[in-house]
Amino acid sequence: MITKDSRHIYVRESFVIMKSPGTCDAPVMRRVSVVGNSGSGKSTLAKALAARLAVPHIELDGIFHQPGWTPLPEEEFARRVGEAAARDGWVIDGNYSAVRPLVWARADTVVWLDLPRGVVMRRVIWRTLRRAVSRAELWNGNREPWQNFFRRDPEASVIAWSWYRHAVYRQRYAAAALDPAWAHLRFIRITSRHNLRKLLDSAGSSAAGPSVPG
Repeated sequence: MITKDSRHIYVRESFVIMKSPGTCDAPVMRRVSVVGNSGSGKSTLAKALAARLAVPHIELDGIFHQPGWTPLPEEEFARRVGEAAARDGWVIDGNYSAVRPLVWARADTVVWLDLPRGVVMRRVIWRTLRRAVSRAELWNGNREPWQNFFRRDPEASVIAWSWYRHAVYRQRYAAAALDPAWAHLRFIRITSRHNLRKLLDSAGSSAAGPSVPG
Protein backbone atom coordinates (compact mmCIF):
# COMPACT_ATOMS: atom_id res chain seq x y z
CA MET A 1 0.00 0.00 0.00
CA ILE A 2 1.21 3.49 -0.85
CA THR A 3 -0.19 6.66 0.69
CA LYS A 4 0.85 10.24 0.12
CA ASP A 5 0.23 13.64 1.63
CA SER A 6 1.65 17.12 1.03
CA ARG A 7 5.03 16.08 2.42
CA HIS A 8 5.25 13.01 0.18
CA ILE A 9 4.89 10.17 2.66
CA TYR A 10 5.40 6.81 0.99
CA VAL A 11 4.53 3.57 2.78
CA ARG A 12 5.81 0.25 1.48
CA GLU A 13 5.79 -2.89 3.67
CA SER A 14 5.95 -0.73 6.83
CA PHE A 15 9.21 0.84 5.60
CA VAL A 16 8.25 4.49 5.73
CA ILE A 17 10.15 7.18 3.91
CA MET A 18 8.95 10.72 4.52
CA LYS A 19 10.50 13.20 2.13
CA SER A 20 10.34 16.91 1.60
CA PRO A 21 9.03 18.05 -1.78
CA GLY A 22 11.73 18.22 -4.40
CA THR A 23 14.07 15.57 -2.96
CA CYS A 24 15.25 12.86 -5.30
CA ASP A 25 14.20 9.22 -4.97
CA ALA A 26 17.63 8.01 -3.84
CA PRO A 27 19.31 10.88 -2.00
CA VAL A 28 22.73 10.46 -0.47
CA MET A 29 22.80 10.01 3.29
CA ARG A 30 25.72 11.80 4.96
CA ARG A 31 24.38 13.00 8.31
CA VAL A 32 21.97 10.59 9.96
CA SER A 33 20.19 10.82 13.32
CA VAL A 34 19.13 7.41 14.69
CA VAL A 35 16.36 7.60 17.30
CA GLY A 36 14.01 5.22 19.09
CA ASN A 37 13.29 3.55 22.40
CA SER A 38 16.03 2.15 24.65
CA GLY A 39 16.68 -1.43 23.57
CA SER A 40 15.43 -0.94 20.01
CA GLY A 41 18.94 -1.36 18.59
CA LYS A 42 19.92 2.26 17.90
CA SER A 43 23.65 1.90 18.57
CA THR A 44 24.00 -1.40 16.71
CA LEU A 45 22.22 0.00 13.67
CA ALA A 46 24.12 3.29 13.88
CA LYS A 47 27.48 1.49 13.91
CA ALA A 48 26.52 -0.62 10.91
CA LEU A 49 25.17 2.36 9.00
CA ALA A 50 28.22 4.50 9.79
CA ALA A 51 30.50 1.75 8.51
CA ARG A 52 28.61 1.55 5.23
CA LEU A 53 28.60 5.32 4.79
CA ALA A 54 32.26 5.61 5.88
CA VAL A 55 31.44 8.31 8.44
CA PRO A 56 31.99 8.49 12.23
CA HIS A 57 29.51 6.96 14.64
CA ILE A 58 28.72 9.21 17.61
CA GLU A 59 26.79 7.87 20.61
CA LEU A 60 25.13 10.62 22.63
CA ASP A 61 25.09 8.42 25.74
CA GLY A 62 28.88 8.30 25.60
CA ILE A 63 29.03 12.10 25.73
CA PHE A 64 26.32 12.65 28.32
CA HIS A 65 27.21 9.94 30.89
CA GLN A 66 30.42 10.91 32.62
CA PRO A 67 32.26 8.71 35.21
CA GLY A 68 29.98 7.54 37.99
CA TRP A 69 26.95 8.09 35.75
CA THR A 70 27.32 11.83 36.36
CA PRO A 71 25.42 13.77 33.69
CA LEU A 72 27.41 16.27 31.70
CA PRO A 73 26.16 19.84 32.33
CA GLU A 74 23.69 20.87 29.66
CA GLU A 75 25.76 23.71 28.23
CA GLU A 76 28.84 21.53 27.86
CA PHE A 77 26.76 18.71 26.44
CA ALA A 78 25.34 21.06 23.81
CA ARG A 79 28.79 22.39 22.99
CA ARG A 80 30.28 18.94 22.41
CA VAL A 81 27.31 17.73 20.39
CA GLY A 82 27.36 20.92 18.33
CA GLU A 83 31.02 20.33 17.48
CA ALA A 84 30.28 16.76 16.43
CA ALA A 85 27.27 17.78 14.33
CA ALA A 86 29.33 20.43 12.52
CA ARG A 87 31.34 17.71 10.76
CA ASP A 88 30.67 16.86 7.13
CA GLY A 89 29.34 13.37 7.79
CA TRP A 90 28.22 11.25 10.76
CA VAL A 91 25.68 8.89 12.24
CA ILE A 92 24.53 10.12 15.67
CA ASP A 93 22.33 7.94 17.85
CA GLY A 94 20.31 9.08 20.85
CA ASN A 95 17.05 10.76 21.89
CA TYR A 96 18.22 13.71 23.99
CA SER A 97 15.70 16.55 23.64
CA ALA A 98 18.23 19.12 24.81
CA VAL A 99 20.41 18.65 21.74
CA ARG A 100 17.95 17.29 19.16
CA PRO A 101 17.59 20.69 17.43
CA LEU A 102 21.39 20.89 17.04
CA VAL A 103 21.56 17.43 15.50
CA TRP A 104 18.50 17.71 13.30
CA ALA A 105 19.43 21.15 12.01
CA ARG A 106 22.50 19.54 10.41
CA ALA A 107 21.04 16.12 9.59
CA ASP A 108 19.69 15.07 6.21
CA THR A 109 18.02 11.88 7.46
CA VAL A 110 16.32 10.64 10.63
CA VAL A 111 16.09 6.88 11.09
CA TRP A 112 13.37 6.09 13.61
CA LEU A 113 13.43 2.60 15.12
CA ASP A 114 9.78 1.86 15.94
CA LEU A 115 9.79 -1.86 16.70
CA PRO A 116 6.96 -3.57 18.62
CA ARG A 117 7.09 -3.08 22.39
CA GLY A 118 7.46 -6.83 23.00
CA VAL A 119 10.54 -6.99 20.78
CA VAL A 120 12.08 -3.96 22.47
CA MET A 121 11.45 -5.31 25.99
CA ARG A 122 12.95 -8.69 25.15
CA ARG A 123 16.03 -6.97 23.79
CA VAL A 124 16.50 -4.50 26.62
CA ILE A 125 16.12 -7.18 29.32
CA TRP A 126 18.59 -9.50 27.61
CA ARG A 127 21.03 -6.65 26.94
CA THR A 128 20.86 -5.45 30.55
CA LEU A 129 21.45 -8.98 31.87
CA ARG A 130 24.39 -9.57 29.53
CA ARG A 131 26.03 -6.28 30.45
CA ALA A 132 25.47 -6.77 34.18
CA VAL A 133 26.94 -10.28 34.16
CA SER A 134 29.93 -9.44 31.95
CA ARG A 135 30.61 -6.14 33.76
CA ALA A 136 31.33 -4.65 30.34
CA GLU A 137 32.29 -0.99 30.36
CA LEU A 138 29.69 1.14 28.65
CA TRP A 139 30.91 4.75 28.68
CA ASN A 140 33.60 6.47 30.71
CA GLY A 141 34.05 3.59 33.15
CA ASN A 142 30.32 3.11 33.77
CA ARG A 143 28.83 -0.37 33.98
CA GLU A 144 25.28 -1.70 33.99
CA PRO A 145 23.91 -1.73 37.57
CA TRP A 146 21.99 -4.78 38.79
CA GLN A 147 19.43 -2.40 40.25
CA ASN A 148 17.93 -2.05 36.77
CA PHE A 149 16.11 -5.33 37.43
CA PHE A 150 14.57 -4.31 40.74
CA ARG A 151 13.52 -0.69 40.34
CA ARG A 152 10.20 0.44 38.91
CA ASP A 153 11.16 4.10 38.61
CA PRO A 154 11.85 4.84 34.91
CA GLU A 155 14.50 7.36 35.98
CA ALA A 156 16.36 4.60 37.84
CA SER A 157 15.90 1.58 35.56
CA VAL A 158 16.44 1.36 31.81
CA ILE A 159 14.00 -1.56 31.70
CA ALA A 160 11.21 0.48 33.28
CA TRP A 161 12.18 3.42 31.06
CA SER A 162 11.75 1.32 27.91
CA TRP A 163 8.33 0.11 29.02
CA TYR A 164 6.91 3.50 29.93
CA ARG A 165 8.55 5.53 27.15
CA HIS A 166 7.57 3.34 24.22
CA ALA A 167 4.33 5.18 23.46
CA VAL A 168 5.98 8.54 24.17
CA TYR A 169 8.64 8.03 21.52
CA ARG A 170 6.11 6.75 19.00
CA GLN A 171 3.98 9.87 19.43
CA ARG A 172 7.01 12.20 19.46
CA TYR A 173 8.60 11.01 16.25
CA ALA A 174 5.36 10.53 14.34
CA ALA A 175 4.57 14.17 15.08
CA ALA A 176 8.09 15.34 14.26
CA ALA A 177 7.93 13.68 10.85
CA LEU A 178 5.02 15.94 9.94
CA ASP A 179 6.35 19.09 11.60
CA PRO A 180 7.15 21.81 9.02
CA ALA A 181 10.16 22.77 11.15
CA TRP A 182 11.82 19.55 10.00
CA ALA A 183 10.71 19.65 6.38
CA HIS A 184 14.32 19.39 5.20
CA LEU A 185 14.70 15.95 6.78
CA ARG A 186 13.96 12.56 5.30
CA PHE A 187 12.34 10.34 7.97
CA ILE A 188 12.75 6.58 7.69
CA ARG A 189 10.63 4.51 10.08
CA ILE A 190 11.92 1.03 10.83
CA THR A 191 9.36 -1.47 12.12
CA SER A 192 11.02 -4.84 11.46
CA ARG A 193 14.29 -6.68 10.91
CA HIS A 194 13.49 -6.74 7.21
CA ASN A 195 13.36 -2.95 7.23
CA LEU A 196 16.80 -2.84 8.88
CA ARG A 197 18.35 -4.97 6.17
CA LYS A 198 16.64 -2.94 3.48
CA LEU A 199 18.03 0.28 4.92
CA LEU A 200 21.58 -1.06 5.20
CA ASP A 201 21.42 -2.47 1.69
CA SER A 202 20.32 0.93 0.38
CA ALA A 203 23.27 2.56 2.17
CA GLY A 204 25.68 0.22 0.38
CA SER A 205 27.48 -2.89 1.58
CA SER A 206 31.03 -2.12 0.43
CA ALA A 207 32.22 -1.66 4.02
CA ALA A 208 31.73 -4.45 6.54
CA GLY A 209 29.89 -3.44 9.69
CA PRO A 210 28.28 -4.97 12.78
CA SER A 211 25.44 -7.40 12.23
CA VAL A 212 21.86 -6.25 12.22
CA PRO A 213 20.30 -6.54 15.71
CA GLY A 214 18.14 -9.61 16.13
